[in-house]
Amino acid sequence: MEHKPQPTDQKDLSKRAWYVIHTFSGYENKVKANLDKKIIAQDLSDVIFDVVVPMREESEFKDGKRRVVKKKLIPGYVMVDMIVNNYSWFVVRNTNGVTGFVGTEKEPIPLTIEEAERILTELAEARPEDIPIGFEINDRVRIISGLFENRVAIVKAIDAERRRVKVLVENAPVDLDVSELEKI
Repeated sequence: MEHKPQPTDQKDLSKRAWYVIHTFSGYENKVKANLDKKIIAQDLSDVIFDVVVPMREESEFKDGKRRVVKKKLIPGYVMVDMIVNNYSWFVVRNTNGVTGFVGTEKEPIPLTIEEAERILTELAEARPEDIPIGFEINDRVRIISGLFENRVAIVKAIDAERRRVKVLVENAPVDLDVSELEKI
């Protein structure tokens, strides 16, 4: 059985950094799942601390309907918070779907603290209120839930900050959340 090097002092923890690994296209989530399993199975939590697929929620319209979908910020890449040693490098490098670290073949290059913070802050700040509402005044919309479900309405006012839309349904004004409407 192979012995795994253990960080034994503060000096080893100072080598902790965020690294970027390249994956096969579309394998980002599989790589994250595989690495998460390896961290537990091989007791690597003292050298591999976190695995992140940078994603954000975006609003997209398809067939006239608004949907919130998760989009990869950096397709083909996964971020790993780790201490690189021969063993941790080998484990990550030989995970199904990983093609290599960003850097040279034998020397991965960590993100700077500023780069890592910028990406992680961008992920943390990606809030549903950042998603465009997707409606304009006088748009025809269908109410998709609640008392007026399946009724057609006309947008009369938009409160982007509260994510509320005032619509006119059968000559009656109704205040709804944007999630209760779809564009037609």
